[in-house]
Amino acid sequence: MNLNRIECRRQPHCGFTLIQVIVALAVIAILAGIAFPSYREVIRKGKRAEGRAALYQIILQEERFYSQRNSYIAFSSASTGADEKQFKWFSGNAPSTSAYEISAEACENDTIQNCVHVVAKPGTAKVDSNFDDPDCGELSITSAGEKKANREECWR
Repeated sequence: MNLNRIECRRQPHCGFTLIQVIVALAVIAILAGIAFPSYREVIRKGKRAEGRAALYQIILQEERFYSQRNSYIAFSSASTGADEKQFKWFSGNAPSTSAYEISAEACENDTIQNCVHVVAKPGTAKVDSNFDDPDCGELSITSAGEKKANREECWR
C-alpha cells in the first residue's frame, strides 16, 4: 500500500487549490504573451536573411549572364524561356517553403541591357503566403548595387 496516499487523506490540505492552478496558468500565459512576439520576430529576421541571400545569389548569376551575353535578363515565376528558367524565382529550397518570390526587370529609366533590378516580394500566393514582413516589405537590389527596402536596417 502506498503510504503517501494514506498521509494525504489524513491531512486537510493535500494537492493544489484552484487559486494556485489559476495563478500558475496566468503566469504561463503572461510568459507566452511575451515570448511569442519575440519568436515571430526571430523567424522574420531569419526569413529576411534568406531573401537577402537569394537576391545576392541572383544578382551574381545575372552578372555571369551579362558577362556571357552582354545583357541582363528579366524573369519571373511565370517565365517560360530556357534562359529565364535558369534563374530561381523563389528564395528557399522549394516554392512552398520559401518566404519570398523573386523577379528581375529592367531598372527604372534604363534598359535590361544596361541594368537589372531584382525584387523579392514577401509572402505571395506562389510562395509561403503566411509570411509577411510589415517592417521591411519588398527587398530589392540593382546591378549597380543599389539596395532598397522600407527601412535601411533591413539590409543588415
